Amino acid sequence: MRTRFAPSPTGPLHLGHAYAAILAHDMARAAGGAFLIRIEDIDRSRARPEWEAQNFDDLRWLALAWEEPVLRQSDNLAAYRAALARLTDAGLTYPCACRRRDIEAALTAPQEGDPPIGPDGPVYPGTCRHLGLGEAGNAIRLDMARAATGPVRFTDELRGEVTLSPEEMVAGIGDVILARRDMGTSYHLSVVVDDAAQGITHVTRGEDLFEATAIHALLQDRLGLPRPVYHHHRLIRDASGKRLAKRDDARAISRYREEGASPADVRRMVGLPG
Repeated sequence: MRTRFAPSPTGPLHLGHAYAAILAHDMARAAGGAFLIRIEDIDRSRARPEWEAQNFDDLRWLALAWEEPVLRQSDNLAAYRAALARLTDAGLTYPCACRRRDIEAALTAPQEGDPPIGPDGPVYPGTCRHLGLGEAGNAIRLDMARAATGPVRFTDELRGEVTLSPEEMVAGIGDVILARRDMGTSYHLSVVVDDAAQGITHVTRGEDLFEATAIHALLQDRLGLPRPVYHHHRLIRDASGKRLAKRDDARAISRYREEGASPADVRRMVGLPG
């Protein structure tokens, strides 16, 4: 078993991150496997070295140990470009020149019913699907109708085998972004390339990413990458039931450390054994 924790160095780690990291770490250790770290820093406008340093400091304080080397997405851009080129050569991508306001305008035009909501928000209406590969765009999208030629399947340890039909992929997920011009990649593309590069066998992550997993399973199929087992765990929420966010500094691990909490205290706070 090989698991991973993949923080973005854009703010402090909070109790939700602690739960995700400890769970992945403990699962791997219990199975005699390996726990790895990945730094998801493709958003260079928000990633900061000081946050990365604090993230590592918090993980060490939690008594977590991981294999080296750590994979940094900013060092792996060539692999993302190569994966994108394979999909493009297979005729599965197209450039998108739409800006956010263009998409919002298309989705609010008179039509029957509300636009469907996918893992990335409202399903893209396909405005730029006619553009040729040589035309300029702000992003590269996956042509879902061409890519999803059969059922998409993956296994979740908590929900069992999940299957989506091509029709569900097209109507419920749509033409997701694979690369943005300012990043050269996207979460969907980079995560499948990285999981394969690190040999991840079990992906542990929050249940908020469950719907995105069908995208990742499809990309794995099209790129010939291995399929890990998925474990979409519960989210840590505040007293009002709202999911914790990085802006919620009151629940930052560093704050608990300053107040004298121990790693065992943090484990108890998130409902994990010490």
